[in-house]
Amino acid sequence: MRIAAAPISWGVCEVPGWGHQMTRERVLAEMRELGLTATELGPDGFLPPEREQRTRLLDGYGLRAVGGFVPVVLHDPGHDPLPGLRAALASFEEETVVVLAAATGADGYDARPSLDAEGWRTLLGNLDRIRRETAHLVTLHPHVGTMVETKDEVERVLDGSAVPLCLDTGHLLIGGTDPMDLVRETPERIAHVHLKDVDTALAERVRSGELSYTEAVKAGIYRPLGRGDVDVPGIVAGLGAAGYAGWYVMEQDVILGSEPPGGAGPLHDVRTSVAFLGSLA
Repeated sequence: MRIAAAPISWGVCEVPGWGHQMTRERVLAEMRELGLTATELGPDGFLPPEREQRTRLLDGYGLRAVGGFVPVVLHDPGHDPLPGLRAALASFEEETVVVLAAATGADGYDARPSLDAEGWRTLLGNLDRIRRETAHLVTLHPHVGTMVETKDEVERVLDGSAVPLCLDTGHLLIGGTDPMDLVRETPERIAHVHLKDVDTALAERVRSGELSYTEAVKAGIYRPLGRGDVDVPGIVAGLGAAGYAGWYVMEQDVILGSEPPGGAGPLHDVRTSVAFLGSLA
């Protein structure tokens, strides 16, 4: 297994007002302490935007960049996402996976509009344009609070485009898709993996509208791997049997109220997840 970390497991997020943002020095040092050798990039500004400077920084912690989350508006017929995306990817290393999210155009993930037929044609067409015209491996990340969240929307992307998916076990489950179904039925469309474990009772409250996504994260909807209701061993085994050779990015989105003391908080939970994945090897 190729295992990577993600800054969101330390509460580092692109959403304004998400919570306390830990320093990159502490986050990267704790990744190194856990023996991790790869990470996703995190939000704009977390790591240096210039490639050589960022590579030097990561090298100093024994890390490499393997993925970057890029929210992009894909559904607006009056907006061409390619120029902005090309600018964003100019500093990506060749091997860095592009993890697209079909952004709404607004901050946060607690509300989203619905798409009409023209919006869907635009979104699907843009996905295939981006896949064809971008040198990097591009994946689409179904994500709560974006234009691709629900089971029907995921199926529409699979049927209407050729873009591969980032299998995020948490966001898929919250949106109503069993990630194990995708592993069994369309493993060839999975090119990147975010491993999350989920409290399904809280997930149901998000789907029903009883809780917002942000409220659910604060309430602990994401659990350390092996402590929630996602069949992480089955997913890893199924992907391995299907020949998946990409990255497994551990993600447990958290919202921090303040700087946690040394050795506490996110570090403990990520260590639990690392140990759980080690038990699957």
